[in-house]
Amino acid sequence: MKKKFEFAKYAPFVALVILVVISAFASPHFLQTRNILNILRQVSYTGIIALGATLVIISGGIDLSVGPMTALVGGCSIMALNLTSGGPFGLFVAIIAGLFAGCIAGALNGLIVTKGRIAPFIVTLGTMSVFRSLALYISGAGEFRSNSELYSEIGSGRFLTIPIPVWTFFVLAVLFHILLNNTRYGRYVCAVGSNEQVAVYSAIKVNLIKFFGYVLTGLTVGVSAILLSSRMNSISSSNAGMFYELDAIAAVVIGGTPMSGGTGTIYGTVIGAVILGIVNNMLNMMGVSPYLQGAVKGLIIISAVLLQYKKKN
Repeated sequence: MKKKFEFAKYAPFVALVILVVISAFASPHFLQTRNILNILRQVSYTGIIALGATLVIISGGIDLSVGPMTALVGGCSIMALNLTSGGPFGLFVAIIAGLFAGCIAGALNGLIVTKGRIAPFIVTLGTMSVFRSLALYISGAGEFRSNSELYSEIGSGRFLTIPIPVWTFFVLAVLFHILLNNTRYGRYVCAVGSNEQVAVYSAIKVNLIKFFGYVLTGLTVGVSAILLSSRMNSISSSNAGMFYELDAIAAVVIGGTPMSGGTGTIYGTVIGAVILGIVNNMLNMMGVSPYLQGAVKGLIIISAVLLQYKKKN
């Protein structure tokens, strides 16, 4: 029996190819290596966070706090670095501090959602405000500035001419793909998001699965915050991570993961992040006001959700 081609499964990839072709005709500079690497580097920060957000959304949750969390975690990383001499050991301390702070922030979200039995939207909306306020208070509403010149080598460095954030994004994407598709935890994430009651009857520890989803999202925020703060050797408490939650959720939804959870792919999220990067790049090339780019992202999210809703019905 001839297998039916599942267009919906490959829709994000088809959309990416069409967008690349249109962009190549719209601007002769689009396909230049420098521009492509610039797009990938820009999307890598939110793309890394979107990998963790994919697990949370597949399990039926959402995390709106990742933007302010990025500012706070980046600040913690720089403060830990400044407590040392700033050499290689200082970099090690800064990385561990950033990852640990991200996991703690994610665990806080997970604990309140699972133990408090409060809707994830409400919890992360509240912690979004908490994380931003803490970052502003600790920094005195200013910047967290590093005293180490070596720190900037992490975020602005290159390996084989490709920026380190891009390498980090794709390596983590492979690891999260394996986690989602080749481990028991990944199958449980899909089961919890598909039907939580059935998952409970199947002896799946639903709260633990959800909790680890938020911790992993916090871990990805930690990685992104280290890369972002090290690239600039500082991080702003008021602007850093602004709208990262919007970009992360948009990447997940455009990549084909429904907001209702249950299914989703990591490669879809990667494609969704790249699509957003290309859209931003083309809007900049066409001279569209940066104030309107948020509106474009919002319309893309609404369109993606509408398409999923129509497909479901």
